Amino acid sequence: MLTQEVNDRYTRVGPGTPMGELMRRYWHPIAAVSQMNDKWTMKIRLLNEDLILYKDRSGSYGLIEPHCAHRRMNMIYGIPEKEGIRCPYHGWLFDQTGQCIEQPYEETEDPEARFKDKIQMKAYPIEVKAGLVFAYLGPLPAPLVPNWDVFAIDDVIRDIGYAELACNWLQCQENSLDPVHLEWLHGYWSNFISEIRSESDKQRTIRNHEKIAFTEFEYGIYKRRVMQGGSEEDTSWREGHPIIFPYYLRQGGDGFDREKWGMTGPAVQIRVPIDDTHTAHWWVMCHQKESGTPEQKFEDIPFFQPPVIELDENSQPQYVLLDSNSAQDLAAWVTQGAIADRTGEHLGRSDKGIIMFRQMLEDNIKIVEDGGDPMNTFRTEEENTYHGMITEYPRELAAKINPNDVGGTGTGGSVYQRQGMASKYSPILNQRGVEGGEDAEARRKLVGQ
Repeated sequence: MLTQEVNDRYTRVGPGTPMGELMRRYWHPIAAVSQMNDKWTMKIRLLNEDLILYKDRSGSYGLIEPHCAHRRMNMIYGIPEKEGIRCPYHGWLFDQTGQCIEQPYEETEDPEARFKDKIQMKAYPIEVKAGLVFAYLGPLPAPLVPNWDVFAIDDVIRDIGYAELACNWLQCQENSLDPVHLEWLHGYWSNFISEIRSESDKQRTIRNHEKIAFTEFEYGIYKRRVMQGGSEEDTSWREGHPIIFPYYLRQGGDGFDREKWGMTGPAVQIRVPIDDTHTAHWWVMCHQKESGTPEQKFEDIPFFQPPVIELDENSQPQYVLLDSNSAQDLAAWVTQGAIADRTGEHLGRSDKGIIMFRQMLEDNIKIVEDGGDPMNTFRTEEENTYHGMITEYPRELAAKINPNDVGGTGTGGSVYQRQGMASKYSPILNQRGVEGGEDAEARRKLVGQ
């Protein structure tokens, strides 16, 4: 268990807090490019700060504080210009740095006036990568947006999912360091859900964990497992499952070898702190590109929103929505409360990864407090060329595992159900007639097996 002080240290993300200062050393996804296709401005809340994302008429993005520096009108109503955004109240124009560059009446009365030079709104840098808009709220100069294989790999098509969760980011991320929940949450409980839904054909075969281990690597932690009936020769132990610090769960295909891909290549879940009690959960999936498919423009990447799990009007679980790994995970996270009370927890042997991750948080908080760069901040193009990762989902196993298998000896679960990537709601998979990857025959056909 943690003391209340330490629990606050790892969960509070506002300016000046230990975790808030650590998180401000990273680039955070705040929107999909395709979300902005039909709008010029969007309200953003990130790390306890309210902001306005805008797109100017040149197609560039900016991120500024919500209220104009003149008379405080909300800039959600702003007018996009060729460069920057103009407040509709009196026409003051601000560039991407938040600098006021035009004051129509002030300059009419006194063309030589330099008043605008003194007006600066809070603004933050923006970068676009892989169809996502990223923001950086930390001290300058900013590091580079990491070239994780999910973002950097080419000749694929992507889709992007999003859900806003009413809970702290840490209880989402600690789930990724907890392998044993697989057999229970996505096994026994999943079968109970199928029973309630009268779907006996979706009963999952359950194999329990016999051995787990965690290994630190340059980007975070590898989670390893041996399932009942398996061995250390299985890919789930030999290769493992990477967790990227501070809040990524890497999934899907191998980042180095396309021959090991299933239908879905590199993929990731991202748990971004909106504030202390809300998390922006992102799914980014790379899919095999079919022959003749044109290059995918960022604005054309499909954006989808899986349902957020809540109790119904009778305060009963909505079992109709709980038939996927992602939904089951979300239910577990949100029901821990807005901020999980870790003063009352009792960690066991299955929680070794959680203990390791908390120590990694502490170590990196101290690095920032000492003025250094935490893990996974990259300053030069040379060190940020391509960050590929080996994963536990080799292509050759895609057709070997029962689609209803949980804890299969090869991967630790079926290729899609185990991934928990909200693939059931993937527009690309559904368009291809593979509903969440649950149709094994369609899956085999699509990956050429």
